[in-house]
Amino acid sequence: MHSAALSKLRRPQKLVENRVSFAGPDSELSIYDTYASASRVGLDADQLLYCGMVKGRKIMHDKHNSADQIFLPHESFVMAPGEHVEIDFPDATPDTPTTCLTVEISKEKVEKLSERMMDLYSLDSGSEGWRYTSQILHTHHTSETQHLLMRLVSFFTENHPDRDVMVDLGISELIIRMLRHQEREFLLNYCRNTPDSSGLSNALNHIENNLAKPLDIDQLTKLACMSRSRLYTEFKNQLGCSPNELQQQLRLKQAAKRLEKGEQITAVCYDLGFANPSHFSRRFRHFFGSSPRAYQSRVIQAKQ
Repeated sequence: MHSAALSKLRRPQKLVENRVSFAGPDSELSIYDTYASASRVGLDADQLLYCGMVKGRKIMHDKHNSADQIFLPHESFVMAPGEHVEIDFPDATPDTPTTCLTVEISKEKVEKLSERMMDLYSLDSGSEGWRYTSQILHTHHTSETQHLLMRLVSFFTENHPDRDVMVDLGISELIIRMLRHQEREFLLNYCRNTPDSSGLSNALNHIENNLAKPLDIDQLTKLACMSRSRLYTEFKNQLGCSPNELQQQLRLKQAAKRLEKGEQITAVCYDLGFANPSHFSRRFRHFFGSSPRAYQSRVIQAKQ
């Protein structure tokens, strides 16, 4: 489907919200455009629901968090089947609608891919393994995930003879990214609480506590009691990235938290071990999709 045709479908049919949906194998993509401010609009998940923010701002309320959560572009949240959230649209107007997309994925599809991941990669962190747990996961997503979401929109909306195959491959990639992120957060939290439980936990704890320092792989191998090749294999299997990539991602996430508090960009840059502000800005833009200054301004403005 051409972009002009998709834009026509997204013109408001209702004052508050317009929804356009496209069905795929084991999945459904919906684009929501909200044209009037509203509060406490309920959203339920019958299947696994991946939600990505496109434009504007939402404020989420859910039973797992006492504080309200601001939901901005380049962020996503995932709802397990049976979950419920309520959402405010404080800034939506007919001229500046709030836009997000959702991808509903069947439980059977997620379960099948989870089993496949368990066959390929054994995990030591928790009984759930690669199964998606019943929680609401709210996170910044990377530029790679943003590109995947845009590809999925293209796959779902175009009349291509291989459409269903491409949709299925894109949905599989999204599930893997989601499971990887969940497992990584679980493992990092576990390592914070029990840093000496295993060699890998020891290495992860060292990385997180020394973000500003250059990464010494030889030191990591000693802390983990592993050879260099075994260390890289464990990182790839358990976390989906190398030690250097993990340190870079943790640095950037910590930088984002500090920028949200209004700290100076230059101070954040050097405190977290980046070579110079230009290097920091390039890395930040690649990961979050905007410059540190634009990100800070957007978040502070949204909170106000």
